[in-house]
Amino acid sequence: MSLTRRADADAARRLARSAEDLAGARTPTGEVAEWIAQRRATERHHVAPIPFAALDGWSFDPDSGDLGHRTGRFFTVQGVRVSGGPEPFPAWDQPVIRQPEVGILGLLVKEFGGVPHVLMQAKMEPGNPGLVQLSPTVQATRSNFTGAHRGAPVRYVEYFARPAPGSVLVDVLQSEHGAWFLHKANRNMIVETRDDVPEHEDFRWLTLGQIGELLGHDNLVNMDARSVLSCVPPTDDGAEALHSDTAVRSWLTAQRAAHLLRVDRIPLAEVRGWTRTDTAVSHDEGRFFRVVAVAVRAGNREVGSWTQPLFAPVGEGVTAFVTRRIGGVRHLLARAKVEAVCSSRSRSAPRCSARPAPTPDWRTGGRRSWISCAAPHRRGSATRRCTPRRAAGSCGPRAATCSSRRPPRRPPTRPRRASCGPRRASWPT
Repeated sequence: MSLTRRADADAARRLARSAEDLAGARTPTGEVAEWIAQRRATERHHVAPIPFAALDGWSFDPDSGDLGHRTGRFFTVQGVRVSGGPEPFPAWDQPVIRQPEVGILGLLVKEFGGVPHVLMQAKMEPGNPGLVQLSPTVQATRSNFTGAHRGAPVRYVEYFARPAPGSVLVDVLQSEHGAWFLHKANRNMIVETRDDVPEHEDFRWLTLGQIGELLGHDNLVNMDARSVLSCVPPTDDGAEALHSDTAVRSWLTAQRAAHLLRVDRIPLAEVRGWTRTDTAVSHDEGRFFRVVAVAVRAGNREVGSWTQPLFAPVGEGVTAFVTRRIGGVRHLLARAKVEAVCSSRSRSAPRCSARPAPTPDWRTGGRRSWISCAAPHRRGSATRRCTPRRAAGSCGPRAATCSSRRPPRRPPTRPRRASCGPRRASWPT
């Protein structure tokens, strides 16, 4: 019986080469936005709001009021009652998405010219601004990749559902957006292949450096892609930080252990402060979010058309990090944030993370700590512009994804606030 290395340092170094390559060997970076725009225009995509009565296969249970699919698959909209929280919001009710299955968010990696490239997808989702965004190779729930929708198979899912021995570079469970999903997790994976991969017009090979450049474009790289990118292993170059990795994990674990929130599932019909009409389930004060129904037509999905519920935020949210240099090293100010329906009650979150008409935990603060912005990107004089990962589907101790930029001539003496963008509607992928 042979032994193997416990950690693959070579994989981190090779991914660092990919992060340093801003040109790529397959698709020029400048053509990606044009390709996405072309896929938006070529395919026949359309999303329209509809009344709940027009949903096909979805209905409200006559007793509980829960909104579910006739097959029992996909997801269910139910209610939760939260108690034991800190002031000023110690208790509240709300609708949630219950989806007791683990989805796959996967990036397929292959070397071209000695540089690892990632297979990215132009994927349509009904809640996306612009509908089509740059997405992981595979972005699918278990219901989808096992064929519950009776549509076409999910492309390239075999690389992740049955990975070859030695091909997995990253494989971790990460929680979904903890304000809307009840204990939902995804399997974030990065898998490498040396095989010939069939080409498809909805997919392009890009380096990590190219994707880092594209993160600065509005509504181009979707939140699921950012989630997996944040799991890329950093190179072990002996970099120092204000806190050690063990200290950060201990801090977060202590926060998780300290909170005694009680979360009880209740029928949607018993959720207090929310009202159901023919077209929406909304908060009585018009805040937080709405549960709505849509009819979808998509030319490049496994199923050409369908109807579904989705969660639509009220207004625009803010997700931001405060960043500063400590001892010459870029750090982010993160906080341990409590989200009642998250699979891990506390998570490492941006310093500022306000949802539209924010849910009760927004003002409860949380313990804060500076963490270093460590990612396998260009070394030397470049500074990193850090973008929080996945705004509408995140819940878990994840880092920021970072793209390199030239530093200013004079380093800032005051903390800067990272840029933030609009939130999107949430739906099970």
